Amino acid sequence: MHESLREAFRNDGAVLMKDCLDDTQLTKCREAFDWAVANPGPHATSMFDGTEQRSLVDNANPLAKDRLDALVSELPFGRMFAELWSSEHVWYFAEEVFLKAGGHGARSSWHQDTSYLPWAGEHWGNAWISFQSIPKQNSLEIVRSSHRGVQYDGTTFNLDDPTEPLYGGGVLPRLPNIDAELAEDPDAYDIASWAVEPGDVVALHPRSLHGGAGVDAGCPDRHTLVLRFFGDDATFRPLPDANKRYARNGVLFEDEMAKLNQGEPFRSPIFRQVV
Repeated sequence: MHESLREAFRNDGAVLMKDCLDDTQLTKCREAFDWAVANPGPHATSMFDGTEQRSLVDNANPLAKDRLDALVSELPFGRMFAELWSSEHVWYFAEEVFLKAGGHGARSSWHQDTSYLPWAGEHWGNAWISFQSIPKQNSLEIVRSSHRGVQYDGTTFNLDDPTEPLYGGGVLPRLPNIDAELAEDPDAYDIASWAVEPGDVVALHPRSLHGGAGVDAGCPDRHTLVLRFFGDDATFRPLPDANKRYARNGVLFEDEMAKLNQGEPFRSPIFRQVV
């Protein structure tokens, strides 16, 4: 791996990995995505308006765990993140599934995944796999270097108020209204975004401020499978207790998270070691 990629991930919090997946690997990822859409888990949210417009988001579906644990061993992400992080070991955490279809999907609100997940440390990475050719204006957007900046409150994903606090009460700083600030000053934030082709993968540190641009007539569908990994430096960080749904452990693997204390290595036998 070229040092420029490691440096970009360390400094920017995101990097485009061109031609990361071969045709066979991409096909297996697509099969996993299609199965996930057809078999949503308990954390899934979906909207279908009766025409062709549809959206779906799913997270850590327990029904998919065994098949995805097996799949990640056949994919290059363990080695990729080991090299990006300089980590001796890499573990697979879980998946996230995004579907936008019909050409009129709004953008996803800016957020940091670490507002919802009890994660700290350098060695965290999301592998974003899209199955269509996605123009830059419809792709994932990241505020460069924000993974090294402020940990903001989460958003409730209220489209009328994209910065509505998840926790509130000042326990974490409120999210800035990034879209409004960019509309006023296009240089207000340093945004990283790439056009992607099938086989390309965006590697993202989950503490980065990021959001998915909307779909439109020129890019009516965006189907994305996200696979999450962590390495030696990953530690447990309790969430604020102001929101009882997410308090301390978040909503994923709650029983396992309850066994960890602040600053302890993020480890559990339920997570598949891939390197």
